[in-house]
Amino acid sequence: MMTAKVRLIVSALISFVFYFCWSYWANQMVSTDQALVLRSAMVQGSLSATITVVFTLVLEKSVARFAGIKISLLFVVPIICSVHSKSRENIAIFKAFNSALNTSAKFLSGNAIPGTLLAPLLPIFCQATIAIVINLLNQTPNLWLTVAPSIIMTAIYGYMYTFTLLTQQQKRSSLE
Repeated sequence: MMTAKVRLIVSALISFVFYFCWSYWANQMVSTDQALVLRSAMVQGSLSATITVVFTLVLEKSVARFAGIKISLLFVVPIICSVHSKSRENIAIFKAFNSALNTSAKFLSGNAIPGTLLAPLLPIFCQATIAIVINLLNQTPNLWLTVAPSIIMTAIYGYMYTFTLLTQQQKRSSLE
């Protein structure tokens, strides 16, 4: 069984090799400047390896923070505070809409989603922003084809890793 550090290093190496190759392929299709294509591949490979390490560490902290939190679906329902126009039609619409909101709120009040579903969102957003900005600064020729797989795979990895951490936590707590 691999330790957490070995898994992290192996993940970073796999990320570097995969995204180096992907970026090289994606950019050599649109540019004949081999130096730019190679630089873009190095940038994307290095960025992906670094972000894999940082993303995983931030995700572990985020999952630990949100692990016991439940978010009521009641707060997803918007609340209308006042009627803009006091016409009879607007007041009728307001009452009908409020009735629908109240019915929804009563139905959803007992339901909650785990806060850990939100845990990967901040790291995913940060990764996507960094990947796009760095590749823009690098003037990567085929920007979206270069970064889209990285963002999508990071999101998948983030949620899979989150559920793995939760499963491990549940196993540990059941053994105690």
